[in-house]
Amino acid sequence: MNRKLRANLLLVLTAFIWGVAFVAQDVAADAVPPLTFNGLRMSLAALAMLPTVFFTGRRTQTKMDVPARRQLWLGGACCGVMLALGSAFQQLGITLGTGAGKAGFITALYIVLVPLLGIFWGRRIGKMVWIAVALSVTGLYFLCMQGSFSIDPGDGMLILCALSYSGHILVVDHFSRRTDCVKMSCIQFAVCAFICLLGAAALEQPSWDGVVNSAIPILYAGVLSGAVGYTLQIFAQRDAEPTIASLLMSLESVFAVLAGWILLGDALSLRELTGCALMMGGIVLAQLPEKQK
Repeated sequence: MNRKLRANLLLVLTAFIWGVAFVAQDVAADAVPPLTFNGLRMSLAALAMLPTVFFTGRRTQTKMDVPARRQLWLGGACCGVMLALGSAFQQLGITLGTGAGKAGFITALYIVLVPLLGIFWGRRIGKMVWIAVALSVTGLYFLCMQGSFSIDPGDGMLILCALSYSGHILVVDHFSRRTDCVKMSCIQFAVCAFICLLGAAALEQPSWDGVVNSAIPILYAGVLSGAVGYTLQIFAQRDAEPTIASLLMSLESVFAVLAGWILLGDALSLRELTGCALMMGGIVLAQLPEKQK
């Protein structure tokens, strides 16, 4: 099979895994507090990444010097902090009542926010991105605004989630070119798990029965969505075009809507479907390359 085709298929699989994860999060939200859920799933993700770290380390057989190790741990820590913020806001938004499909589309705003935040790094913003922002904001209005000009608390948390994930992507972009991505991914999961479990110990009172009853959603979100999904993304993006990769991964929001509809019966109204369509148009436009003068 052609390497690019294989990479693209892996990215579609990644988007599918991440999209279905919104259902797992929705189911677990009824029994497990947000920080506890994220702490457990990220702990599982870190543990599941250890075999990949071991085998890739044996294959390369390269030793890191002190500056390289410092860069690795700094990158993992920064990514872990941003991932903890993003996952906490996301799970809190779902816990407050935002459905899986709607949560998937609001979270996908990070694909538009990333180039906008790039302004602070001196990156030029093209016309396509501004059109994408206008479409996405309009779609967000249809998706989140109900009657009066106000946003539900759950939707507000998910907007903060999209901002946090935008920061996470920019941090990953900065450090991934300077260190081992697989090891950094494992460290970020461990750091994220530590932050979430620390917050859960201070702010939440989870029940053991709730954790046991949500074992399958936690396992899915940790092992498949976390370890497998991120590992597939890392390996697939080595052979995929960046623009195509972003477009394929944005299918996560579509899979989230389909999974919520099929598995949970979360039907969207015509207004919300219109918002989804506008946001998807904005997501796609934000990734299209512009002609260079």
